[in-house]
Amino acid sequence: MSTSAKKPLNILQKAVNKEVSIRLKNDHEYKGKMMNIDQYMNVILQDAEEHSDGVLSANYGKIVIRGNNVLFIKIETDL
Repeated sequence: MSTSAKKPLNILQKAVNKEVSIRLKNDHEYKGKMMNIDQYMNVILQDAEEHSDGVLSANYGKIVIRGNNVLFIKIETDL
């Protein structure tokens, strides 16, 4: 078992240009390509899709999500 600590922000910064899902505190979810993230967890998503209750509700080009609204960020992996 590895004893090295990983900082969440470093992991997210390495995930720039990858597909992510971002859940907000209001239960809306956004999926898209993470173009940038800063120390406040403000995120820029490209080709963003908004999902509400698991249903696609809108498509956007590029959006900015303010970090204080973020509940979690999931990095999508290729299966």
